[in-house]
Amino acid sequence: MGGENDTLVSEFLLLGLSEEPELQPLIFGLFLSMYLITVLGNLLIILAVSSDSHLHTPMYFFLCNLSLVDICFTSTTVPKMLVNIQSQNKAITYEGCITQMYFFLLFGGLDDFLLAVMAYDRYVAICHPLHYMVIMNSRLCGLLVLVSWGMSALNSLLQSLIVLPLSFCTNLEIPHYFCEFKSMLQLACSDTLLNNMVMYLVSVLLGGGPLTGIIYSYSKIVSSIRAISSAQGKYKAFSTCASHLSVVSLFYGTILGVYLSSAVTQSSKSSSVASVMYTVVTPMLNPFIYSLRNKDIKRALKGFYGL
Repeated sequence: MGGENDTLVSEFLLLGLSEEPELQPLIFGLFLSMYLITVLGNLLIILAVSSDSHLHTPMYFFLCNLSLVDICFTSTTVPKMLVNIQSQNKAITYEGCITQMYFFLLFGGLDDFLLAVMAYDRYVAICHPLHYMVIMNSRLCGLLVLVSWGMSALNSLLQSLIVLPLSFCTNLEIPHYFCEFKSMLQLACSDTLLNNMVMYLVSVLLGGGPLTGIIYSYSKIVSSIRAISSAQGKYKAFSTCASHLSVVSLFYGTILGVYLSSAVTQSSKSSSVASVMYTVVTPMLNPFIYSLRNKDIKRALKGFYGL
């Protein structure tokens, strides 16, 4: 496009989930409630695990990290949305939009990596129980989390940096409630071929890689469980990974649903509504999934409250 259509960007407009004024109080109340539940639920998991020495194991170490990331992931998008609704101002600065996009990609990627790390932890626990504490030592656990942070940080930094040279057209309205990477690319007047190539390559490598690891780990877990002779032994082995499997199914299921719905409807508004599932609902449900089916977490929570 010509230079006359370009503009020196100072801010974008986040259109949110709905532009209907009468729906804004309902959306505000709903998202404030979900945000508070997410923060409180995940914070309780962290406090329960930290306060109970019996839970100082690799599995709960990774769970604490997942809970922390879920708090940060939701905090990247929801507070700004709530502020915009309350102030009736849809604006977000250019710098704020890039920053929000960076942290959204960072914590979204971390969720992905940590779920894969937790799947590996369950694989070692079930397939190599006698060597579990030797293999999953504190050094390896720390290294796995550190590598997850490093890979996610590099990915989000790369994708944020290649957005900076882009010039944007006069239409600066993002049909979303946060600065989604793909939505920003659609507003650019300059060539976004490189950005799209990087986005799809990263999706395959950093999205498909952890998912492949999860599928491989659970294929080995299923084989090991089938080899157990007693029904009680099978149930006990399966129960140790049931919560994680539920979270994995919810996380990848909602993301897949969002992208399939956006591909079918081609509606950015439908895509933004559907994305609420993996950006807000999934982090909110994770503490319930892990606490309701986990006797150790329940015991730790009761001990934390002195019950």
